[in-house]
Amino acid sequence: MNSASSVIADTTAKWNLPPLILHPFSGGGSTDALLEGSQAALALQGLTKASATEAELRLRVLNGRYQEIRMLLFLGKDLFRWMQQCVDYAQRADGPDCGVTEQSFSALLVECPPANVVAKLESWGVTDRRAVFSRAVGIHSLFEMPPPRDFLSPIFLNNYHRFADHAYICYQHLRPFRELEPDRCIFDIYASEEYARLLSDQWERG
Repeated sequence: MNSASSVIADTTAKWNLPPLILHPFSGGGSTDALLEGSQAALALQGLTKASATEAELRLRVLNGRYQEIRMLLFLGKDLFRWMQQCVDYAQRADGPDCGVTEQSFSALLVECPPANVVAKLESWGVTDRRAVFSRAVGIHSLFEMPPPRDFLSPIFLNNYHRFADHAYICYQHLRPFRELEPDRCIFDIYASEEYARLLSDQWERG
């Protein structure tokens, strides 16, 4: 019997997943705000000197936290886009009822990405990928776009990482998902400009 319904998917075959492409984001003065926020936090801890008042320093810290949230949200957009692409791939490979969801790939990315992805992240200076990726997923599960700065309370801004950590856990528990075998999942990670150059080189080689 050769009908499509009688074909059993090979659940051990390697998956060549879509690449994870990370895009830069622009937000007027975001880099300056991040730096000023870090410097203000050090000053409030008494580790550096500052000419600003304590109130001014606390405001700079909050502005820096807001830019961190923006960065994580836009990173989360890229992660969610990739996760959805991977679900489409998995359902074509193993069938629509294979139990693979976006949460399958967020768990893979946070807990056990391929060695080449870990090495690439470390070359970019990302040493705590688990916190970065899980918080990006958590923040983007809360916000589709960055909320206005004044809409976020100082409590949230000062402690957003805790809220993001819990949001990630909530997201992972929204529905059952199939855990993936790390050795089965093959993919690369690129900055968007790097990936564009790669495609351009391939087209030129024809």
